[in-house]
Amino acid sequence: MATVGIIDYGMGNLHSIAKALQYVADDENIEISYDPDALSHMDRLVLPGVGAIGHCMDELKRLELDQMIKEHMGSKPLMGVCLGIEVLMAYSAESGGVEGLGAFPGEVVRFADPDKQPDGVRRKIPHMGWNQVRHERNHPLWKDIAPSSWFYFVHSYYVAPEDERHVAGTTEYGLRFTSVLLRNNVFAVQFHPEKSQSAGLQLLANFLEWDGQA
Repeated sequence: MATVGIIDYGMGNLHSIAKALQYVADDENIEISYDPDALSHMDRLVLPGVGAIGHCMDELKRLELDQMIKEHMGSKPLMGVCLGIEVLMAYSAESGGVEGLGAFPGEVVRFADPDKQPDGVRRKIPHMGWNQVRHERNHPLWKDIAPSSWFYFVHSYYVAPEDERHVAGTTEYGLRFTSVLLRNNVFAVQFHPEKSQSAGLQLLANFLEWDGQA
C-alpha cells in the first residue's frame, strides 16, 4: 500500500488536508507525522502550513525535518501547500529575512499595501478568498481541471521564482503572481486545495496518481 506523509511541524490545519486526501485516495494510507525517519519512508510527502515563515523554519529545523525534506526533494513526489510553497523557495523577505529550503531559486515578497497597488486599485491584504489559476504549462497535475479554475487563497506574500520554466500556474491580484510551481518531482501551490471544492479535490487526486515526472 502506498503511503502519503503529511509533515507536521506544529503549524497548519493538518487534519483538513488529511481528510481531503483520504476522500480522494484509492488505496493510499494517509499519515500525519513529525518523525523524519518515518516520513523518509513514505512514498509521497505533503508540506502544508499557515502563519509566518520564520517560526515555520525554526520548527522544521528543531524537529530535523528541514534536512529530511532536502534529502527527498529529488526522490519522491513532494507537494507544498500555502506556506509550504514559500518555504520551498530560496529566500523570504518575511520575518526580517529567512532562508528557505531552496527547491526553487527566487524569493518570497509581500504584496504592496492597499493604497500602493501597481494598477491603482485598492485591494485588501492579505489576499483572501476565491481567485482563478491560469495554467502556464501542460502537466498531469492539471488533468480534468479546467483552465482558469477557481481556488481558495489566504496569503500576504507571494513567490517570485528566478526561472520562468518552474511556473505552472499564475493568478491576478493587482499584478500577475506565480501561484503554482513545478520542478521535477516537487509541486507547490499558494492556495489551499483542501478548501477549493471540486477543483482542489481533483488536484489532490492527481497528486496521488503522479509519478513525479513531467
